[in-house]
Amino acid sequence: MRTPMRAAARRCAAALFCLTAASALAAPAATAAAAPPRFDDGFGITVLEQPEWVDENHRTFTMTVATDQVPEYPTIGDQVSGEHAVLVVLPEDYDPGVRYPVNYLLHGAPERPDSARYQTLTERATEDVPLITVTPNGGGRGWYSNWVAPGASGVQNWESFHLDQLIPLIDANLSTIASRDGRSISGHSMGGFGAFHYAEHRPELFGHVGSFSGDLDLLDPRMRGAIVGSTQLTEMGAPLDPPDAIFGSPVWPLDGVWNAQSPAHHVEALRGMGVAFYAGNGANLAENPILAVGEAWVRDTAVVMSGQLTAAGIPHRFVDYGDGTGWGEGCNGKHGQDPCIQADLNDYVGLIMERLQRP
Repeated sequence: MRTPMRAAARRCAAALFCLTAASALAAPAATAAAAPPRFDDGFGITVLEQPEWVDENHRTFTMTVATDQVPEYPTIGDQVSGEHAVLVVLPEDYDPGVRYPVNYLLHGAPERPDSARYQTLTERATEDVPLITVTPNGGGRGWYSNWVAPGASGVQNWESFHLDQLIPLIDANLSTIASRDGRSISGHSMGGFGAFHYAEHRPELFGHVGSFSGDLDLLDPRMRGAIVGSTQLTEMGAPLDPPDAIFGSPVWPLDGVWNAQSPAHHVEALRGMGVAFYAGNGANLAENPILAVGEAWVRDTAVVMSGQLTAAGIPHRFVDYGDGTGWGEGCNGKHGQDPCIQADLNDYVGLIMERLQRP
C-alpha cells in the first residue's frame, strides 16, 4: 500500500472508531447465586481464570480463556496476548435448574469485553429479563473473521473461536436453551458487522440478529479504508499487521474476499431469522465531527442493507433514528454514544424476548 493510501486509511479508521469512554452510570442492583458458575475446559478452549463476580450485585462475571484458534492477538491497553476475557451477565435470580436464551453481544473497535460500558449497558437492558448475555473478546481489530493473511500476529481465527468453541462451551457450562430458537447474535460497530457476518455464515445457530451502528456494507470504500486502516493503528492493537491481513487486498480484481464477506450482499441466509439494525445520521457534522461522520457512514451501510432485505422480501426492523431526538434520553445521533447504544439494546432485547424460546 502506498503511503498516501495508508494515511487515508488511517484517517478513515480514526474517524469511524474513536469511541467515547465507558459509561460511569451505576448498574442496577440484583440478586443471584452467592458463587459464580465454574467452567470446565472443552471444545478447544482452556479456562485460565474461573469466573469471578465483578461486583457485589452478583449478576455479572468475567472469566479468562485461551484458544488454539487465536493463540495470540494484537492487544490494546493491558491485555495479555493469548488471554481472552469473556463477560457474562446472568438474569437476576439465575437458577441453574431453568433454561435461558442467550444473546451474544459483540463489542466494537477498539474496545474490550470486560469493560464497565458493556456491563452497564447489558445490565440495564436486561433488568428483570430472563436472558443470559455473553460478550467475548473480539480483539481491538479482530473483525470477527478468520484472517486470510495474518502477519506478525499469527493465526487469527476469531470466527472459529466464537462459533465452534465458545458457543458450545457456554452451552455446556451454563443453563442455556442450546438451540437456534434460544440464541441471538448482536453487536456494536465492528461487532454489528460481526453479528451479521456470523448469522449469515451460520444461520442454523441464531434465531435473531441485531446491529447497533454496524458496518454492514464491505463494498463501501469508506468501510474498506477503515478496516485496512485499523491494521495500521497501534491503538487498535499491537503489533501491527499487513494492510491485507484480514480480508486480503481491497482493490479490484483482488477483492473477492471483501465481496464474499459483505453482510448487505448476502442477505438470503437471514430468511426466517429475526433481523433488526439501528443507526443515527450523525446530526450536526460540525459538532464532534469524527463521531458525526462515522455514524453517517455506517448509516449509509444500513440503508444499503435495508434495501437488499426489502428487495429479497425479508422482514426486518431498521430504526433510522436521525439525530437521536425521541429515541433515547441523551442520544445525539453520533457514533459510539452510550445513550444511543442503550436505546438500541433496550429495543433489541424486547424484540428477541418476543421471538426466542424463553423460560
